[in-house]
Amino acid sequence: MKEVAILLLVMLAFSGCGGTPTINTQTAQTAAGGIWSAQILGGSGAASGFSFNTEFTVNSDTTLAVTYFQFLTQGTCFPVDGGTQNGTMDLNINGSTGVVTGTLKYTVLASGNTLTLNGLVTGTATTQNANALSDGSVTGTWTVTGGSGCNATGGTFTMCQSTTASPSTGVCTTTTTTPATASQNQSLR
Repeated sequence: MKEVAILLLVMLAFSGCGGTPTINTQTAQTAAGGIWSAQILGGSGAASGFSFNTEFTVNSDTTLAVTYFQFLTQGTCFPVDGGTQNGTMDLNINGSTGVVTGTLKYTVLASGNTLTLNGLVTGTATTQNANALSDGSVTGTWTVTGGSGCNATGGTFTMCQSTTASPSTGVCTTTTTTPATASQNQSLR
């Protein structure tokens, strides 16, 4: 019986040794923010052309704290500054590969009109940059509802972090990174 107890203590002592580094989930969640560019395709007339730049941080509860927003074109449905913006970004990381996946919901509200984007987030988490999301991009669909001429089932959109956006068009560019490894799957919250 004494030998079993000693064996269990030895196993317990070694279970915490020799593991790979874990990802700091709060740092990664916060680092998912930054400057993002969105290219919106589809719609017609006033209910189209909603491409924009935005800057936000992702709070620990997945909500976005938007600090900057500007449409790239002037339209009749929204002012250039977009009015009020909010949303959520819920991210998870595969600790073995460093691949980040998740969801984004981003909403712009002004003058009785609402633009809603829903998409899937992809990217990588790197230990070289404090476990930050890098090469982040979002693809999905959008809708706009509200006043006359400002209703559309929408179309598609692509949204990416500034490090993966073309400076002239805001369109995501393709880059290749080698993801960092970690010991387990974790949420980026």
